[in-house]
Amino acid sequence: MAFRAKVPGSNAMKWFGPPQQRLSVLTFTLIQALICVLWLTISPPFPFKNLNQYKERIIFECKLGSAIGFWAVLGYIGFLALLCFILAFLARKLPDNFNEAKFITFSMLIFCAVWITFIPAYVSSPGKFIVAVEIFAILASSFGLSICIFVPKCFIIVFRPEQNTKKHLMGKVPSMSL
Repeated sequence: MAFRAKVPGSNAMKWFGPPQQRLSVLTFTLIQALICVLWLTISPPFPFKNLNQYKERIIFECKLGSAIGFWAVLGYIGFLALLCFILAFLARKLPDNFNEAKFITFSMLIFCAVWITFIPAYVSSPGKFIVAVEIFAILASSFGLSICIFVPKCFIIVFRPEQNTKKHLMGKVPSMSL
């Protein structure tokens, strides 16, 4: 519906304007915050002394508290990433002016791939290695998002400054192929 909002005679644009976009971002953020607050108040993570893995050492680990809360947080993030991927995939054929859907689609694909591979690695990792798996997943998804979204912009700014003009962004100058 949003992708056909510019059809003449359609009043659908009133449902997809900037106020509605801001409201949807605020709503999704508040839902995420609510899930996190519920998890952290009902059954928060706690330190646990692992005496079984190494007999000569005491290893402090972070236990989840509520596994349901942890997986609810992770599942909601996955739902938002999948939603973003689907919307970016649908928007990839919109006009090129200010359209970054191709970059967002690929970055969300990397994000989803990293977090889908995180689940079996997290479940099968013993004790203290869970933290390393979490850190690796966070860093890999962050670098994937950063590289796919910001490197093309930096390339234009540094190597093609003639394309970094308002005329070029508005599509009044024919674009050159790479």
